[in-house]
Order: sequence, then C-alpha cells, then structure tokens
Amino acid sequence: MAEAMGVNLDTWQGWETGRRPLANVKAGALLDLRRRLPALGADTRLLHLLDPAMDADRVISATIHPENTAQHPLAYWVHTRDTAHMIAWALNGTVPPVLGRRATPGRRGPVAHAPVLPTLDRSMFFSRLRDTAESSLRAGDDGLLLHRQALYLCSYDRAPEAATWTNHALHTRRDLIAARGWTPHWATARSTAVALARLGDRQPLLDFIDRGMADDDAAETANLNYWAYWLGSIREPQPDDGFMRRGPTNWEPVHLLHGLAAGLHQAPAYVDLYVHSLWALLTAHQWLPLADTELADALCAHTVRLLDHGGISPRSRRELSSVHYVLRENRA
Repeated sequence: MAEAMGVNLDTWQGWETGRRPLANVKAGALLDLRRRLPALGADTRLLHLLDPAMDADRVISATIHPENTAQHPLAYWVHTRDTAHMIAWALNGTVPPVLGRRATPGRRGPVAHAPVLPTLDRSMFFSRLRDTAESSLRAGDDGLLLHRQALYLCSYDRAPEAATWTNHALHTRRDLIAARGWTPHWATARSTAVALARLGDRQPLLDFIDRGMADDDAAETANLNYWAYWLGSIREPQPDDGFMRRGPTNWEPVHLLHGLAAGLHQAPAYVDLYVHSLWALLTAHQWLPLADTELADALCAHTVRLLDHGGISPRSRRELSSVHYVLRENRA
C-alpha cells in the first residue's frame, strides 16, 4: 500500500496506527489520498467517514490535551451523528452502524479490534469533558453550544459514578424542557431530553415532545432541520444551532425518511422521538411513500409490529397509527 500510494512505509504505518494523525497531512496530500484509494479498490461508501473520523480525533485530542489559547471544537461547530458514532467507537468500542455489518479482513500480527482509547486516556477524556461542560456555563449564551454538546457526550460514560454526575447535570437543565414551543434554548432542551433517555429516563423526552415540539410550527421545523443535519441530508458544516430555526430548507426528504426509518429499528431508547419525527415528516411530505415504495412497505410492516408490541406513549401510538395510514394509503 505504501508503494502504491507513493509514500514511505513508516508514513503509511503511522496513518494506520494513528501515530501520525491523518488530520496533520497537508491538504494536497489528503486530497490525493482520497482520489487514489478508490482507484486501488477501496470501498467508496467508507471514504466519506474519513472526515467524521478526523473530527472525532480532533474532539478527543482537544479534550485530553487542551490548549489555553484555543477554543474547544465543540464550541464553534455542531457535531454530526457520524462523528458521534466515531467518538463512541473510541470510547466504548461501540461499532458504528455503518460498519457493523461489514466483515473485517484478517491481518498478520497483533491488531486492535477497535480504535478504543487506553483506560487512562478514556478516564482523562471524560473527566476533562465534565470540567468543560461545567466551565462553559459561566460563559452565558456564548457557552450554550459547547455546554450542550459536551454534556451530551458525557452521557457516553458508562461508569456508575459518571452516570450519577451526568444525571445530576442533566436534571439541573430539566427546567428547559418545560418551555412551550421554540425558545433560544430549544436545542439544549432537546439534547438534554435525549441524553436522559440514553441513561434510561424516558419521561423527559416524552415531556419535551408534548411541550417543546407538538403544535408549534417553528419547533417542528427545527426538529426536522436538526435531523436533516444529524443524518447527513444537510452536508454543510454548521457553526451554531441557529440553522435549526432558519434553515437551510434544501435538504432531501427521501434521505431523511431513510435515516428516520433506520433509527426506528436501531435506537429503541428514542422510539417516541423517531415516531413523532416520522409523523411530522410525512405530514409535511405525504408523497414520500411513492418515492421509495420498497422502504415504504418495510416501514409500514414495522409500524404494525410496533403497534402490536406496545411500549410506546399514547401520543406515539396515535402518531404511529397516522404514519401507518399514510404509508398504506399511498401504496394502495
């Protein structure tokens, strides 16, 4: 590979092991790498993961080794689902869904099964991330984005004492969930409710759906815009949460339908949020089932299983019934 790529062996080994971070490569060399790899047989579906992988490295490095004069990356950039999955892979060994069904080719010699941080680095990451979450509150509105994102990533720490801290920190922000409709703190309230659901407390998310989204056009638009960014329908990097309220509005609804349908299978902790978001998307774009009939049929069958199984809120049951009706009628 080193010979084929026109680099020396030490450079290539450094990229593979992480000893030489890919983010430190010159822009021209990185572009050349992206163009050469497909020509050598690389899976083009995986090449787009280089960016979120480098972003994950950047977030982890900036947290473990902070520089006094530098802003934390989470203070001026809204991270994406792919980046969050890469961070979780490094912290907990949780394989990103996009890689979970792929066979890993065997290699000679001792090779790590995942890019998991050493125990000491992992402990340092979460400790400093908690410090970052607390200190960002003192910056007022300027620290909202950093606080929201740092606190959300803190919920990835599975240690019992860490879960206690995170629960307490999240519950101190629970008053935001009580607000009706769109507010300047809407994104923080949503993130808080989702993080609590991750930790097993489902009620704040149900409350947020009832109060923070339902029957409020601005909040429903913000929710779909956020999903579009999180799931990759909006590809432009966003520097703050303002895009949720103001757009962009040129994201592809079919792509978002695919993402929400997949999440309904993969993330049972957030089933009520996925159901509400699917309901809102199909209410706004009732033609969507006709755009991908195979997906519509599979989603229709899955909604029947969810309705039969139970375990969802009364609101979710009503909305899921509406989703099923739209899917069925458009396929009739």
